[in-house]
Amino acid sequence: MKTLGTRIIACLFAFFLAIFFTTVIEAAGPSTELGACSLPSWNDGAAKTSISEFVATVTKEGPDFVPPAERIAVFDNDGTLWAEQPMYFQFFFMLDRIKTLARQHPEWKTQEPFASILKGDVKSALAGGEKALGQLMMTTHAGMTSEEFEKIVKDWIATARHPKTGRLFTEMVYQPMLELLSCLRANGFKTFIVSGGGIEFMRPWSERVYGIPPEQIIGSSIKTKYDLRDGKPVLIRLPEINFVDDGPGKPVGIQMNIGRHPVAAFGNSDGDLQMLQWTSAGTGPRFGLIVHHTDAEREWAYDRNSPIGRLDKALDEAQRRGWIIVDMKKDWKTIFPEIRTTTSKTVPTRGAVGNVPAQAVNAN
Repeated sequence: MKTLGTRIIACLFAFFLAIFFTTVIEAAGPSTELGACSLPSWNDGAAKTSISEFVATVTKEGPDFVPPAERIAVFDNDGTLWAEQPMYFQFFFMLDRIKTLARQHPEWKTQEPFASILKGDVKSALAGGEKALGQLMMTTHAGMTSEEFEKIVKDWIATARHPKTGRLFTEMVYQPMLELLSCLRANGFKTFIVSGGGIEFMRPWSERVYGIPPEQIIGSSIKTKYDLRDGKPVLIRLPEINFVDDGPGKPVGIQMNIGRHPVAAFGNSDGDLQMLQWTSAGTGPRFGLIVHHTDAEREWAYDRNSPIGRLDKALDEAQRRGWIIVDMKKDWKTIFPEIRTTTSKTVPTRGAVGNVPAQAVNAN
């Protein structure tokens, strides 16, 4: 027969044991099922299945488990996360900036390449080749502080609309890719944009649109210098190229800014080939995916012969290496997100935008 003291000790032990396990459970928080991917805008098929299987493989304990710190996923932007036709959206920004700045430069009415731009003749404006394009880009992207440029981009992106669909450019993002980004982050991945576009052009809106913060954006850049203006520290954007984050520049940018080998890479063109190669060269499980634009009705259909987003060498290598090729027409239930706001503005039907020369659309 137990003594009173023994029963008290037993009760206290049970009490503290219950508190201990309750504390441990609460500290752990609600359980989440890793490896689960909700991709409602994706049709059932090889692409959707491959994504889910890869995520499940690297997040569950086993020989192919990847620690959260090493779950790095890199995404191209133009043509991968948002549309890129009839020309890169940053080029539309440049054209609008020329028209805005023209009020301060009456001499542009007779000075090329600005005169042709103001007349709406992009082809003639770019007849001067890289020199003309460089002059236009530096005029619109340099000569101000980084804060001033950020505000310019934010003001433009808030109202600028696509010439064919009438949507805001930020509404030209791909709903299936937004779901993929969310799936990866829910499973401990860190998502980065690695784009040939301007890094300071993407940073002001990437977090709001993609959930990717500015410090996880890698892109092309111009040189910047520190200065004091009225005693206030500022960064001045200079009219000189600093780094081109396209093609072979993408793996370099990844190494300089991330310092880890990605385990997953997503692109849509030959400009993403080296990024996919670099990702696939790592040890352990790796995942490569290419968005193939095949839907002429809901978006655009283009690949090997397109002056924008040409997909030729990367398409061949994807087939050899076993990278996933997403057939946009077959694999995606929907392309763009549903627009919930209403507007009295008439949305134009899809029609011709004009003859845009190859040197314009190929410019990063």
